[in-house]
Amino acid sequence: RGSGRGRRAATDNRAIAAEILQLRHERARLLGYADFASYKLEPEMARSAENVEALLTQVWAAAKTRAEADAERLTAMLREDGVNGALEPWDWRFYAGRRRRAEHDLNDAEVKPYLTLDAMLGAVFDTAQRLFGIEMRAIDAPLWSPDARAWQVTRDGRHLAVFVGDYFARPGKRSGAWCSSLQQQHKIGQGQRPIVTNICNFTPPEAEGAPAYLSWDDAHTLFHEFGHALHHILSDVSWPSISGTSVARDFVELPSQLFEHWLEQPQVLDRHARHAETGAPLPAALRDRILAAGNADQGFATVEYLESALVDLAFHRGAPPADPMERQAEVLAELGAPAAIPMRHATPHFAHVFSGDGYSSGYYSYMWSEVMDADAFAAFMETGDAFDPETAARLERCILSKGDSRPADELWQEFRGRKPGVEALLKGRGLAAEPG
Repeated sequence: RGSGRGRRAATDNRAIAAEILQLRHERARLLGYADFASYKLEPEMARSAENVEALLTQVWAAAKTRAEADAERLTAMLREDGVNGALEPWDWRFYAGRRRRAEHDLNDAEVKPYLTLDAMLGAVFDTAQRLFGIEMRAIDAPLWSPDARAWQVTRDGRHLAVFVGDYFARPGKRSGAWCSSLQQQHKIGQGQRPIVTNICNFTPPEAEGAPAYLSWDDAHTLFHEFGHALHHILSDVSWPSISGTSVARDFVELPSQLFEHWLEQPQVLDRHARHAETGAPLPAALRDRILAAGNADQGFATVEYLESALVDLAFHRGAPPADPMERQAEVLAELGAPAAIPMRHATPHFAHVFSGDGYSSGYYSYMWSEVMDADAFAAFMETGDAFDPETAARLERCILSKGDSRPADELWQEFRGRKPGVEALLKGRGLAAEPG
């Protein structure tokens, strides 16, 4: 099942994975825990493997139903091409791509002229101002690259932070996108306000003075990383070790993933997505196609992720498996995982789990955070206003300003008034059952 990556001769990782699981279990037992999952999850918002499993299985049922319906449609396309065999993983990606093009007729070349970096930064800063009243003023500062730019962040004339954006790829720069703090907020002595960075690897402009174009995914990344930055900028705690994003791993992605939702608001796109040459607004029909395409093939994407998350959890509950591959197969069989959807990260190359302890027994945290971000945004939409000032103030007071000063589940409860529910995520991913 899946590719042979990480399981060939000199690069066979299977025995190493078994040894790592054994050593983790031994460490947890020495520290007084029943198993590694109990040890690892105790300080997280989830608290226990049982809580993680309960949430993930709710999403799994809906995702599997959608994936099975999609499989029928893709199999029909396979038959139309004269292929009589079963739908295979490589068939799924090929026919899903063809289906996406047929149903959404969308390509980056059509979208990018409306998504310049400067326009999308304007959207990011305007959204933050409307929600939290912060102002961004460009400043001159000595930075590590001529591509990097700096802004002073203020509110009501009071200094909150310095924000640095380093957005373009260049030789020698680490790939990916992330948020870091060069200086943490704290109240020791005279106190200190943060210096926050967003680092991305967008394609630079073709010539000096020309606009830099973003893809739709790039625009999401821009909003995502600034969501992390807001967690630093609005931090208001006593100690640097608990400020900003220094929170539980299954809580840290809430502000970033939540902030992405505002990119998809028609009022934000209508105001800021303007054609680089003509200045014309993004056509409503194109905007609607972009938003509709976001849910394409979500059954597949959710199933392949949950397979990996549930296998990771099973590895670290109870006694460690002597043969991780056998345990992986057992878990997938118990789930009734579709044969045409392999794990996103099969065990021999599951770097999140085996390259260090960061996501061991914690790969679920992406979905956990997504459940919360969808539910948190639903709190805004329930008011009828995506920029509702009372909900924004409560979000800052209960979550964005608090860092790790209180347990994450208490902060969430104070903000939302109840535990996170999966309903908003299922609706947002297009996985909710159709009425009737």
